[in-house]
Amino acid sequence: MLKQQVYIQDVLLNQLSIPSRLLTSYTSLDLDEKEVMLLLQLQRFIQDKVDFPTPDQLAAHVTMNEKECANLLRGLIQKGMLTIKQQEMQGEKLTEAYCLNQLWEKLFQDEENDHAVEHEEAPTDGTIFILFEQEFGRPLSPFEIETINAWLDQDHISPALIKAGLRESVLMGKLNFKYIDRILREWKKKGIHTVEQARNSSKQFHSRQSSTQEPSKKRDTSFYYNWLEGEE
Repeated sequence: MLKQQVYIQDVLLNQLSIPSRLLTSYTSLDLDEKEVMLLLQLQRFIQDKVDFPTPDQLAAHVTMNEKECANLLRGLIQKGMLTIKQQEMQGEKLTEAYCLNQLWEKLFQDEENDHAVEHEEAPTDGTIFILFEQEFGRPLSPFEIETINAWLDQDHISPALIKAGLRESVLMGKLNFKYIDRILREWKKKGIHTVEQARNSSKQFHSRQSSTQEPSKKRDTSFYYNWLEGEE
């Protein structure tokens, strides 16, 4: 009887503490099952005082290999679900550690903000990185990832408006971050904070551009507005 009590106590102590909402709402954060399992493993390592497990260490506990674990970690960082911070250990020695605080913040953000994003038919913070990689046809550089994070976190530009800026740069044939940044800052200067306002501003701009061209050289710009109607 005593042996059984000790066993039950060991089971109760050997628990992983996670919000149940992660299991019920992870799809709303654009996470899949592999990403969630990797996050659970990270949380377990952190709980066991291993703050910076390697992809090889993670792969030992999942059905994914080391390379896939490394790619998933990179993707989670791009989505803003995972960060790497420096912490001081034993005097002045600095070590790196994974931090899941952004994941928990996004998981429990106000429902009103979620509804506002849905109303604008915007991508999530995570999928905006995927959209950029699809348009550029390559992985984003660390600087480019930081630029998008700055738009989201420092400038408080919605993912929907960032997507609109990306589409505008594509349609103008000027696909680069400097041009997109100019678009977003110009919209902010004009007090444009929604996709609807961006649509009107874009239509007015292209209308002025068309009116200054000679009739014989006027281009068909109807395709410019496909993205405004939500078409991909």
